Amino acid sequence: MARTLALDIGDRRIGVAVSDPTKLIARPLCVIDRAREDALARIVALVAEQGADEVVVGLPLHSDGRLSSQAQHVQSFADGLRAQLNVPLHFVDERYTTQDAQAIIAINRGRRRTEPHDDAVAAAVILQRYLDAQRPSQDADTAFPLLW
Repeated sequence: MARTLALDIGDRRIGVAVSDPTKLIARPLCVIDRAREDALARIVALVAEQGADEVVVGLPLHSDGRLSSQAQHVQSFADGLRAQLNVPLHFVDERYTTQDAQAIIAINRGRRRTEPHDDAVAAAVILQRYLDAQRPSQDADTAFPLLW
């Protein structure tokens, strides 16, 4: 079964997350230095390595839903990536994912020997929202938590 790969594209780093094969649970994967010349190639390689059949990119919108200047930079980067991918690329609203990621990290601090980078956790939050939206509506009691 294929997976979904998610990206949280920032000015300096790209957080990467991946779903489980059932596409129910997201987990942080890694962080890529955006300044690296091979950043796009690394993402394309991760898509193949993880067996992803789609890529989700967080789009930073203003609180009222308008495109931010950062969203335009993300779209430009994603257009370059899309040209190199052989899988669909989807944009999803990433408003407030950084705050959610920081809260998740704070709650879990000290529970693991190595903690994922906040950019990768933000990518996992983006991905989990996307995965949840793809499933039929469900009761809150049956929702799957973000795991890392």
